[in-house]
Amino acid sequence: MGQVLHGCATTTHAVRAALQRSKASLKDLAAQHGLNPKTVATWRKRAFVHDAAMGPKTPRSTVLTTEEEAIIVAHRRHTLLPLDDCLYALQATIPHLTRSSLHRCLQRHGISRLPEVGGDKPGKQAFKAYPIGFFHIDIAEIRTGEGKLYLWVAIDRTSATTTTATIS
Repeated sequence: MGQVLHGCATTTHAVRAALQRSKASLKDLAAQHGLNPKTVATWRKRAFVHDAAMGPKTPRSTVLTTEEEAIIVAHRRHTLLPLDDCLYALQATIPHLTRSSLHRCLQRHGISRLPEVGGDKPGKQAFKAYPIGFFHIDIAEIRTGEGKLYLWVAIDRTSATTTTATIS
């Protein structure tokens, strides 16, 4: 089976293993394999021959604060709205929120896809008729490092629009 190496890899698993087993000097090994002595030193001190994972060890947003991410996650879990509907509802609370930053946030927290409803689906029914101006209001408590935030979600039952507000 072939090896999958990244684009800048100058060594293979076999060469890396040979570098780790060899007792020759760094300079001699570098000349023998056509490598930089720093590369030889790097592979000598490692206990494994596969490429190390690059990138951030703890992925986080450079655009959103932890409080904003908590609001987004709570809103998604509470309302189960699609991505674009979440974006529209949350942009009033988080003006700099973009579709891509929202999607990346939901991916980081493992809720980018709505859960599939299993089993037999019940027949679709028409919504109960509500008078104009009737709002359904839900409240969710979000705990952060600085304290508690309260997420208020108001859903207009007539037009199915949502409004979100946070209070600290």
